[in-house]
Amino acid sequence: MDVKLNISNKIVYTLTIIFSIFVFLTIQIAEAKIHRHTFTIKEKSCTRLCDTKKILTVNGEFPGPTLKAHRGDKLIVNVINNANYNMTLHWHGARQVRNPWSDGPEYITQCPIRPGERYVYRIDLTVEEGTIWWHAHSQWARATVHGAFIIYPKRGSFYPFPKPHREIPIILGEWWKKKNTMDITGNANKTGGEPAISDAYTINGQPGSLYPCSKPDTFKMKLVRHRRYLLRIINAVMDEELFFAIANHTLTVVAKDGLYLKHFDTSYLMITPGQSMDVLLHANQRPGRYFMAARAYSSAFGAGFDKTTTTAILKYKGHSLTDELNQKTPVLPYLPPYNHTEATTRFTNQFRSYRTSNRAVNVPVKIDTRLLYAISVNLLNCSNDKPCSGPYGKRFSSSVNNVSFVNPTIDILQAYYRRIGGVFQEDFPRNPPTEFNYTGENLPFPTRFGTKVVVLDFNSSVELVLQGTNVLASDNHPIHLHGYSFYVVGSGFGNFDLRKDPLKYNLVDPPEETTVGVPRNGWTTVRFIANNPGVWLLHCHIERHASWGMNTVFIVKDGPTKLSRMLKPPPDLPPC
Repeated sequence: MDVKLNISNKIVYTLTIIFSIFVFLTIQIAEAKIHRHTFTIKEKSCTRLCDTKKILTVNGEFPGPTLKAHRGDKLIVNVINNANYNMTLHWHGARQVRNPWSDGPEYITQCPIRPGERYVYRIDLTVEEGTIWWHAHSQWARATVHGAFIIYPKRGSFYPFPKPHREIPIILGEWWKKKNTMDITGNANKTGGEPAISDAYTINGQPGSLYPCSKPDTFKMKLVRHRRYLLRIINAVMDEELFFAIANHTLTVVAKDGLYLKHFDTSYLMITPGQSMDVLLHANQRPGRYFMAARAYSSAFGAGFDKTTTTAILKYKGHSLTDELNQKTPVLPYLPPYNHTEATTRFTNQFRSYRTSNRAVNVPVKIDTRLLYAISVNLLNCSNDKPCSGPYGKRFSSSVNNVSFVNPTIDILQAYYRRIGGVFQEDFPRNPPTEFNYTGENLPFPTRFGTKVVVLDFNSSVELVLQGTNVLASDNHPIHLHGYSFYVVGSGFGNFDLRKDPLKYNLVDPPEETTVGVPRNGWTTVRFIANNPGVWLLHCHIERHASWGMNTVFIVKDGPTKLSRMLKPPPDLPPC
């Protein structure tokens, strides 16, 4: 009798465990929602700076629709291309684990969606939390085809900072008065010179009060005194890093690139193209109107750039303002000078990962793959008898380890998966072919073309040193890695010193990012575990540099298990 009772108890206990696991998994599945969207790419007439022109949009919106989801959710986005241009979309900051087929860069992970065709992107959110964004990844289409992508904490979880009363996406953009942005890169390639410089920067699609014909449509944000606001700031500008500030207000930075940071206060931001930042704003000033403003940080000597300033207006409500106050020009914030590298360094040096008992910082310590990539702006001889529009009558180019990347005619991912030969080579140099004084003077300009990749073993520990150079002109380069985040363990000026600089690495709480600025005439070291199989683009997010060839590719091999291998290609993959 006792034996039978004992067996019954064991059965009951086992069934209870199984039922508990079933309930837990059911709750997890129920919590992870699927969001479905349709994005229609089409032209729309827009009026800015006293002129009307047609631009590319998603669903007729500029900026495009804001995507919202919770950590762990899935999104299915049906993209219909009703424009006259080829198109792809990229989900900037989303890891796309095992699914490079939905990552988006043209001729890297897919061939473009042709006019009149469609493609379904699938985004499975894993560790992302905060603000990321989406944008076109074909030619210069992202100038107007972009939008915010907000990822809330898992249901039942909370922000690791005081809950804001309201949140506002702030998208920093760029506007050309008359030029069709889709023609800019082609025209520049014909002349060999710099792409056309924009006529204005924008905040949420509007240039602001300091530009002609723009004052009535300036973006305005109403504040209630003593409330806290979460600004989700995205730099969607094509070619310039920006200083950003709000008059008389301190900003608290809490996250970057969809990853939490240790909180710090600042009077200004420096945000590069491709980066996103979550910033708390405490409405603690006297009733009135205050300017939010942004203008360029441009460190490359001799390079042309847009020197204008975009603004939006913060207006306190709940207190009556006299007509005189309403007519008075709002207070402008202090913004560092255009070339103030010290201000940029002072800001970025404050980045640290947010560490708690529930949020580990897993920095790779034992490294088995070491890479050093020298990034340069170069010059090439013209291919005809006429001089080009670049310096010394030459043509602009750019490179990584002296290779200017050339897009193939079949995407690299498909060629790798289907073993199609002749599309790419696996001999990308893991170090500069010739070691030289990278930040010295009077350096040579040449480079060579190629479609070359580096192949990484699954789960390898990678240290990548990004070395800026003074070839032609040094600059601050925002480097973005698709499919991954990485820890920024070190940064400095001058040439990277393998003996001394690693001794100063931060291996305790380095910031985790997806887009990092390599300082002018300096270096940055990042570390990551290559545990996401697929084909992943690494490139400068200054569009002129990317279009000139400052790109390269990692191929990460499959792992040993089903869950560590790439997914199969979808049936609707656009043909090449």
